[in-house]
Amino acid sequence: MAAPDTLKTRREFLRVAASRRRCAAPGLVVQVSARGDCAPARVGYTVTRKVGNAVERNRVKCRLRAVVRERIGERRGSDYVVIGRRAALDRPFEALVGDFDTAMRRLEGMGR
Repeated sequence: MAAPDTLKTRREFLRVAASRRRCAAPGLVVQVSARGDCAPARVGYTVTRKVGNAVERNRVKCRLRAVVRERIGERRGSDYVVIGRRAALDRPFEALVGDFDTAMRRLEGMGR
């Protein structure tokens, strides 16, 4: 599966955060905002300095990108921000995928 389009500007990240639809899991937090169109989903990644130094933060982002590439599917019309937590560094990849799946299921339930 190809990588989804990414959010790049601060304005886009703030718009998703303002939607207040989010779900936390041990390794990550997922925020979502509906765009109201049928364009492919866009995803942004962020990891705070609390997680660790630049190498650790980049490793977390790389792992999050792999999870999203594997699990985002053919979602359309929404923007997502995936926030990495410290646990994402040491968490097994399958558990991280499970965290993402759980968060996405909960967010889909909130939209109804």
